[in-house]
Amino acid sequence: MEKLVKQSIEKILNRSIVLEKPKQISYGHYSTPIAFSLAKEFKKSPMIIAQELKEKFVNHKLFKKVEAVQGFLNFTLTNTFLENLTNEALEQGDLYTKESCKNSKILLEFISANPTGPLHIGHARGAILGDTLAKVGNHLGYSITKEYYINDAGSQMDLLGISVCLAGLEFLYKEEVTYPEVYYRGEYLLDIAKKVVEKFGKDILYDESRYKDIAFFAKDLVLDIIIKDLKDLKIEFDSFVSEKSLYSSWDETKKILEKNDYLLKKDNKLYLKSIEYGDDANRVVVRDNGIPTYLAGDIIYHKNKYDRKFDKYINIWGADHHGYIKRVKASIAFLGNDDSALEIILSQMVSLLKGKHAYKMSKRTGNTILMSDITKDIGSDALRFVFLTKKADTHLEFDIDILKNHDSSNPIFYINYAYARINQVFKKANLNFNDVKDEKFDDLNQDALNLVYESLRLSTVLNDAFDKRDTQKITDYLYSLASLIHQFYSEYKLIGSKEQNQYLKVLSICALSLKTALNLLGIKAKEKM
Repeated sequence: MEKLVKQSIEKILNRSIVLEKPKQISYGHYSTPIAFSLAKEFKKSPMIIAQELKEKFVNHKLFKKVEAVQGFLNFTLTNTFLENLTNEALEQGDLYTKESCKNSKILLEFISANPTGPLHIGHARGAILGDTLAKVGNHLGYSITKEYYINDAGSQMDLLGISVCLAGLEFLYKEEVTYPEVYYRGEYLLDIAKKVVEKFGKDILYDESRYKDIAFFAKDLVLDIIIKDLKDLKIEFDSFVSEKSLYSSWDETKKILEKNDYLLKKDNKLYLKSIEYGDDANRVVVRDNGIPTYLAGDIIYHKNKYDRKFDKYINIWGADHHGYIKRVKASIAFLGNDDSALEIILSQMVSLLKGKHAYKMSKRTGNTILMSDITKDIGSDALRFVFLTKKADTHLEFDIDILKNHDSSNPIFYINYAYARINQVFKKANLNFNDVKDEKFDDLNQDALNLVYESLRLSTVLNDAFDKRDTQKITDYLYSLASLIHQFYSEYKLIGSKEQNQYLKVLSICALSLKTALNLLGIKAKEKM
């Protein structure tokens, strides 16, 4: 809708414009400040220019009213234009707001948590954001591949093997053990230890040379837990890449960096010259024992990504990775690739409350809140929605008890109730959406037309949310549209009024927008509450 309006105005004015949504619907459906940018050229005040431009739109088929207000041009859409767009949307059904292929391939990497334990609630934020961006992006015509980078190399794997052994010895065989200062803990380790004994026998727990074997056996079991927990949250990946499998490419990658003179040897260590990219220090890529660092793995992985020829690469990382951005981007540039094609989204921390008090930690991990526990407690729909209500770079705090309320304090209930309410109105009228699709909007009142307008804004909202990586724009839109629906339901008689079928058509486009937007958030709209 916005694109059509913008193109129409630009054609009349013969110049590009900025199109805005006025703060109040009473000012019109759209507004442009074009007169302000023309003031210097025309040597007139914006108010005079706006008045003159207004005359160019007399009897325009898209606009019921065009007003010049304090230098702005405000446009109110015609009933016919809104009716035609509604007819097209209802005809499209499930394809509503879906756009054609943009010939743009995006590799979206998110979560990539160490496969050493179940996902905690902090991981959920990046998981839900990544999955939702992929859903919205694919709907808008981008080709998006969702990828999980498995960090299955390095000291965390050694620690996993040790932790499983010690948990097995302590809890299965009641032996006294001494845990390292840093180790993994939780009931899941005991479950893994039982499976280790079943497969390899008890003696493996006493054999330190088998810790790596245990670690990689445990890693696969932990990945199964992670994949299952993500599936419960309606998240699946297109591909998984193992860090361990990439190290065979290190020599090849190192040769390119050496050839381009971006490696420095010092104190028997090999450094990436990331200072040359603006980093505050050169970074070790090979330790003095000859073993590549975690950064080396990331360098290989990003080379691997670029070798697969995507148009854009998006990584969603935790906020604690902020200092890691320059060194990774440096390595991409040093390998001869376009570092601007990589976009990093940092996801801030999450604070969880239950009844206004801090949520208790999980017994199964000892020191974290498991994502799976919260999914079971409030359901995947509520969890997905609340995690999308704030932009990723802002701190998120929410009380899970509020998400169980059956009132407007619980946003997902409030929105679902609007959708269910529409379905119940149709049921009471003994009609379905198809029965009212040919209704006309000729004499429809302004409140009903504004409800249609808000419903038809969905395409603009989706594009804006994806372009700015800000899913809050979608959740805010849904709550606002639901509020208008509830208000309209309260203020107008629907069933039995002479406008009944017109109003039902209005509600049908509302329902389509609610359902489409919720679906793109990974939430199924409820027809009954």
